[in-house]
Amino acid sequence: MNLRRYGDRALLLEVGSTRDVVAWSAAVRDAPVEGLVDVVTGAETVLVVLDGPGRLGAAAGRLRGLTPDSVEITTGDVVEVPVVYDGPDLDEVARLTGLSRDDVVAAHTGREWSVAFGGFAPGFAYLVGGDERLAVPRRDSPRTSVPAGSVGLAGEFSGVYPRSSPGGWQLIGRTDLALWDLDRDPPALLVPGTPVRFVAVQP
Repeated sequence: MNLRRYGDRALLLEVGSTRDVVAWSAAVRDAPVEGLVDVVTGAETVLVVLDGPGRLGAAAGRLRGLTPDSVEITTGDVVEVPVVYDGPDLDEVARLTGLSRDDVVAAHTGREWSVAFGGFAPGFAYLVGGDERLAVPRRDSPRTSVPAGSVGLAGEFSGVYPRSSPGGWQLIGRTDLALWDLDRDPPALLVPGTPVRFVAVQP
């Protein structure tokens, strides 16, 4: 773990993997770090936000003394996401992975994914834990508009676009499931720790 100051009210922990991020964020939340305001997770970082600059020294010392345990990423009930697998990049993903279209769908639906962290847009969740064969690069040229509900792959992650937005992920399908709803508590359907299973459905 590498620890850096991040402005005058935060510390940034740089760790090695998404699983390490989950373990470190759980350890920080459980530790008695005085002045802790928020813990914000990323792909390989944990941002520890404090309530004032006077907290930085003590917090840094406390964080350096932590030894996070291995933790399970998934908690709670499984959320099933129905997907029509007719995405515009399905053939490209098949080419990149050496799988057939049907094999790509089977690989995407064959394992339970889990929400590691959120970001990019309200309700967007970065899902990990899927079939390693589906690790594909982002598109060389991002799209200026990706329809809401599009299901994509990028690197080790899968995700669902909660609203129309630009994006560079490889799109393999679509869902009608509402990922973000201000009338829901919490508004995001997929929060960190949520187990997710994709289910193939007919259009």
